[in-house]
Amino acid sequence: MPRVTSFNPNGRKEIKQAISYPDYTLLKTKLQHVMQLDKHAGMDGKYLIRSTYFDNFANKVLNEKKEGYINRDKYRVRIYGRSSTVINLERKSKRNNLTFKTKCAISQTEYEKIRVGDLSWMEKDNRGLIQDLYQEMYYSQLKPTTVVDYEREAYIYPYGNVRVTFDSKVQSSLRNTDMFNQNLPMVDVLESNLVILEVKYDEYFPDIIKYLLQSVDTHAEAYSKYQLSRMYG
Repeated sequence: MPRVTSFNPNGRKEIKQAISYPDYTLLKTKLQHVMQLDKHAGMDGKYLIRSTYFDNFANKVLNEKKEGYINRDKYRVRIYGRSSTVINLERKSKRNNLTFKTKCAISQTEYEKIRVGDLSWMEKDNRGLIQDLYQEMYYSQLKPTTVVDYEREAYIYPYGNVRVTFDSKVQSSLRNTDMFNQNLPMVDVLESNLVILEVKYDEYFPDIIKYLLQSVDTHAEAYSKYQLSRMYG
């Protein structure tokens, strides 16, 4: 079974910054006039994302992010609304200044096997991404490390395949990886007055979107939700 690659297989460009809540409100109001709300949004225009991120005992993934490696990979298992209906194993890769994302569907049972270190079934699985993760778990000792929750509000612009998202209420489970536990204890890791702005696009970045983004004050530091989730350990 071939890998399923989302977005552009030639890579996407990505901007990720923190903005103040007032700037979020202002920018959202402007974007609503030119962009469409993501079809997966709920009644409030948002949806909940829960992801389990992988790392090893030496914090390889975390340190590569902190040190700004231009070539790095990050594995995660993602669900929506704490539901087990859709479960995806994903790999987000950075190659120079481009972002690549590969994913495949897995079952809750398969996740639980991965969580407890049962890797034997992965080696000859017919999904390429499962085999890739197996190699990383076997040789680099990657394992599920932390669960991250956040609310996402997403807007779409077809020209340039632009996607603008606002992520808020970022929470971490610290070291608990029981992601299907509806009562999983979570800790806030993002200041309540901040929202994480992400902009993804192909080679073409429309002037209208660029102009609207210039109307808000962004921080110089790029915010990583995984990095935030590890701030307590």
